[in-house]
Amino acid sequence: MSTASSHAHPDHTDSKTLILPVGGMRCGDCAERVRKALSAVQGVRAAEVDVGQAQARVALATADPDRSALAAAMIEAVTTAGYSVPDEAPVLGPQQRSDDCDGRPTLAPLVETGSVRQVDLAIGGMTCASCVRTVESALTAVPGVMEARVNFATGRGRMAVEAGVTPSQLLRAVEAAGYGAQLAEDVSKAPASQARDWRIFMLCAVLTLPLVGQMALPLIGIDAMIPPLIQLLLATPIQVLAGARFYHGSFAALRHGQANMDLLVAIGTSAAFGLSLWLMFAAPDRLLSFQGPHLYFEAAAAILTLVLLGRLLEERAKRHTSAALRALQDLRPDLARVERDGGVIEVPADQLAVGDIVVVRPGEGIPADGRVIEGESETDESMLTGESLPVEKEPDSKVIGGTLNGSGLLRIGVTASAAQSALARIVAAMESAQADKPAVQRLVDRVSAVFVPAVVALAGVTFAVWLLIGADTSSAVLAAVSVLVIACPCALGLATPIAIVMGTGVAARRGVLIKDAETLERAREIDTVVFDKTGTLTEGRPELVGLIPAAGQDRSEVLRLAAAAQQGSEHPLAHALRRAASLDGLSLPRLADFRALPGRGLRASVEGRDLLIGSRRLMAERQVDLGTLETAAETQEAAGRSLAWIAEQRGETARLVGLVAFGDAPRSTAAEAVADLKSLGLQVALLTGDNRRAADAMAARLGIERVIAEVLPEEKAAEIERLRARGHSVAMVGDGVNDAPALAAADLGIAMGEGSDVALEAAAVALLRSDPRLVAEAVVLARATRAKIRQNLFWAFVYNTAGLPLAAFGLLSPIVAGAAMAASSVSVVGNTLLLGRLRRG
Repeated sequence: MSTASSHAHPDHTDSKTLILPVGGMRCGDCAERVRKALSAVQGVRAAEVDVGQAQARVALATADPDRSALAAAMIEAVTTAGYSVPDEAPVLGPQQRSDDCDGRPTLAPLVETGSVRQVDLAIGGMTCASCVRTVESALTAVPGVMEARVNFATGRGRMAVEAGVTPSQLLRAVEAAGYGAQLAEDVSKAPASQARDWRIFMLCAVLTLPLVGQMALPLIGIDAMIPPLIQLLLATPIQVLAGARFYHGSFAALRHGQANMDLLVAIGTSAAFGLSLWLMFAAPDRLLSFQGPHLYFEAAAAILTLVLLGRLLEERAKRHTSAALRALQDLRPDLARVERDGGVIEVPADQLAVGDIVVVRPGEGIPADGRVIEGESETDESMLTGESLPVEKEPDSKVIGGTLNGSGLLRIGVTASAAQSALARIVAAMESAQADKPAVQRLVDRVSAVFVPAVVALAGVTFAVWLLIGADTSSAVLAAVSVLVIACPCALGLATPIAIVMGTGVAARRGVLIKDAETLERAREIDTVVFDKTGTLTEGRPELVGLIPAAGQDRSEVLRLAAAAQQGSEHPLAHALRRAASLDGLSLPRLADFRALPGRGLRASVEGRDLLIGSRRLMAERQVDLGTLETAAETQEAAGRSLAWIAEQRGETARLVGLVAFGDAPRSTAAEAVADLKSLGLQVALLTGDNRRAADAMAARLGIERVIAEVLPEEKAAEIERLRARGHSVAMVGDGVNDAPALAAADLGIAMGEGSDVALEAAAVALLRSDPRLVAEAVVLARATRAKIRQNLFWAFVYNTAGLPLAAFGLLSPIVAGAAMAASSVSVVGNTLLLGRLRRG
């Protein structure tokens, strides 16, 4: 193991972000383990791990840490978790950061390390879970491809590749496997292949109708059929046009040692078509006779036509499930009006840079994240955050790229490039979740790998048994064909990914960002929800509501000194003190020295006076006598106020100067949020560093029975672990910044933010607006999505397993089997679309 200094970059001590390369990760579970290990390191505020980039982006708790010691601690955490940090790779920094309106830093997206990068492909022609396995095998066979994950529902593949791997290598590998591929960014929004496939289906349907229709002639007393030669002319174009894709797909899969749905359809329809040819030419004198031999062209034609129809309906429904993601991708306008050289010109929105000034007219889309420089308006943020009401904007207000400007003209200073915007990060998180595979899908993939060969073997056994019991060849072939067609596993492959795509899309529209598929599993088991208080259940904008000076102290002087000492802090209570001093017209002296005391308060030097401001714990540590103000403190705490004590250190002793009380109103929706969670059968707890009386008062007001108070930030994770040790499955809800260790320690971390400052790196679920009711929404949606996965898998197995014996015993005709197989996929997707109608409560 190298020393920490070989990893730490010494030239960027002003950065609050480090990038740490991590080796040995192979999946999302690996990334989660590394993230939790890093988040538990002292001095780390939050960590985001990207398996495709093979790196972790770490947000530091302070701007000027001991980097050597911190890097050593991070490296030890990674190696203890079972992974490695390359010796030759440095920790990089700084990364561009932006600050939101309340001072909380946000992190730029991950950048390429130069050794590992991510490539996304759009893959066409997949028909079942076996196709997914074929494509993944073809991609991982390319030298330098570390991991390949392919999603059947979205038709997307995501690869983690080494620097030397080119996109053309990946495209050739997919094409050699028998499928189409493009770079994801090159895919057109309306593929022409869809229109072509519908035209082919219409032609096949027209040609199939006479073949199937003749089966009804005996029912009306007509003992005749279409002459065999005419049947051949009708069926051949169907076998060529509709069947070509199945032959191509099955041959490509077989070349890679795989078997897929295409193989079942190809064998089944070829058998029916071939049997008909054999019977037809066995009676050459009746080729044009209306009394020819009974043929089975209609079975082959109907199967191909119905399967093609099912495929088209399935694709149309799948596009509906991914509509939320496409809608987000389409939000940002293509062009932006930017001020350049004294004028305004139009440039592509993705070319905007930090510092550019853009002009947005009424009714236009906002092209980038930024702050209003001039103008007043309102913006529609509903598509991005789920906020239904327009949001007022004035100078210095934050705006989010992709939202819609209202009635005013705005000049906006750009604060993030397109790749670093809130919209880009949200889309990336959704794509990552939709590309992820939960454990149940990995099981389905393994089942599908052996399912198709098993069905082919069963069809062969069926054919042989029918012949052994004395049936004619035609009956044996038809039974075997029915077995092949009814068992196509396309519904099985769709069941899980289509539900994840739909569930994450619906959640995003409602303001809930689900980061990975495993979150759906964890959310199902949650029985306890723990809330942080400040900024989560409260507005996070405390105001000074009381200042009680100690005996012999002047109120204005105490406020002036306390506000001056807080000039080095960005804590919400510090803002409240400075606002109060400003309203009183007080002039603040220069701050000579400042040191934060995490979880306790601060120490500062003002006008030669050594001040201590903080909690009762800090006063006890410095042996400050609180006696004269204890009664006032109890009164304020009973009213639910947060307190800060002010003392002056003089040599070895410290004496009390005063007491300040802050009020932070609960969010208007907090009580409703707690009630919603209780109605779902969940326990609710409050976890806060605030004093016991204030915490109890807030909890009573909101209907929370369980309170864990006076907890230091570094102790919050331990409290979560204690709940888990007692058998609870815990969700932690915080702002995603100071609560990062607790979020990481919980079974389910839920970070609450607003649009562009959502702390995606801190939790598995991010709420896109600061409404605690979304916690219940997230739980309901996760549970519903998981339920849809179970329902879909149930129906997929019912179609496949219940139909097999019926087909083998000759109780299911090939045409009915084809219709049932097509209906299975459509029903699975249709069932999933019902998620869009889900209503909480």
